[in-house]
Amino acid sequence: MKKECIAMLLAGGQGSRLYVLTGDMAKPAVPFGGKYRIIDFPLSNCINSGIDTVGVLTQYRPLELNSYIGSGQPWDLDGSTGGVHILPPYMGSQGGTWYKGTANAIYQNIGFIDLYDPEYVVILSGDHIYKMDYSKMVERHRQAGAACTISVMEVPWDEAPRFGIMSVDGDDMITEFAEKPKEPKSNLASMGIYVFSWQTLRKYLTADEADPASENDFGKNVIPAMLCAGERMAAYRFDGYWKDVGTLESLWDANMDMLSPESGLDLLDESWPIYARSVNAPPAYLGPVSHVSHSAFNRGSALDGVVENSVLAPNVSVSEGARVSYSVLMPGVTVEPGAVVEYAILGEGCRVGSNCHVGGTPEATAPSPWGLTVLAPHCALAEGKEVRPGIMLDRNGEEVSK
Repeated sequence: MKKECIAMLLAGGQGSRLYVLTGDMAKPAVPFGGKYRIIDFPLSNCINSGIDTVGVLTQYRPLELNSYIGSGQPWDLDGSTGGVHILPPYMGSQGGTWYKGTANAIYQNIGFIDLYDPEYVVILSGDHIYKMDYSKMVERHRQAGAACTISVMEVPWDEAPRFGIMSVDGDDMITEFAEKPKEPKSNLASMGIYVFSWQTLRKYLTADEADPASENDFGKNVIPAMLCAGERMAAYRFDGYWKDVGTLESLWDANMDMLSPESGLDLLDESWPIYARSVNAPPAYLGPVSHVSHSAFNRGSALDGVVENSVLAPNVSVSEGARVSYSVLMPGVTVEPGAVVEYAILGEGCRVGSNCHVGGTPEATAPSPWGLTVLAPHCALAEGKEVRPGIMLDRNGEEVSK
């Protein structure tokens, strides 16, 4: 069945910089913003952009992600003419391997893409928080007559060495690409979102796979090869909210951004909804002495204490006399009476015992170094335990180095 455009979503990453939060799940499955998971954003962008066929390439700890995506119904991606397809590595008659890199992951799924014989393939990452109309990017690709179009955004010059950096001409056609340059010539950073003309990409993927020296990566190998060969490469400028939530700090930042309309991350905008699998839980309960300010909370929550500037997922309990501030609490967290949680991320199912103190404010630790406090999913703290700012604990309550 021929499709003009399909999307391939790279969702197999281990997310090692999220440490204990991704011990049992792939990074795209990590909860975000109370009721979402990170993967909800690219999936919602696809359906809102009119792309109804999405391949989700999984690898690391895929169970929770597979279960969450299911048939694709929450994102209206369960149609008979397309829909969402989970694509793990597999063994064929010629053998098989784990996905060796981003380009190899797409190479191993050439057969899936060929089923739809698309004009264009959109390549997406599963670890970014943003809203984007991919159809506008595809239109830019088409009008430019490009073989590849890369979404870019301007970043501060001092941050440019962390990204793949594009140099462009007066028509925003890419003239040079440098992967994490020490001395960048431009501050146009690649967002890791690509549109390719499929038949051209197919040729380069095949050549890349045949090169034993290649790392089989889009940024390091395929895109430089296309540029070197003189292919037309277009930049697509994006100026909306976008954040790579691959670190604990950036994940916390993005959750806090959700509470601030001026950040540009508006998840209540009905013109571009972000869909998520609904939670089967009763309505939230706010007790008579509870105090909730500048926070997001969700179904199944029972709040009897103080919650300030925080993001609470479904089925979170904050007992009377407890206080939660500037923190992210994932599904099923319990904070018992008298406990204080500040500037922390608590993984799913954590239990903070009564009169514990988890984390602290940057001011309280000065002049000592400050950092986010992180508890792994299902970590349980005994009554009265103190966890200092910047400490990370595994599910057994043992300290882990960041």
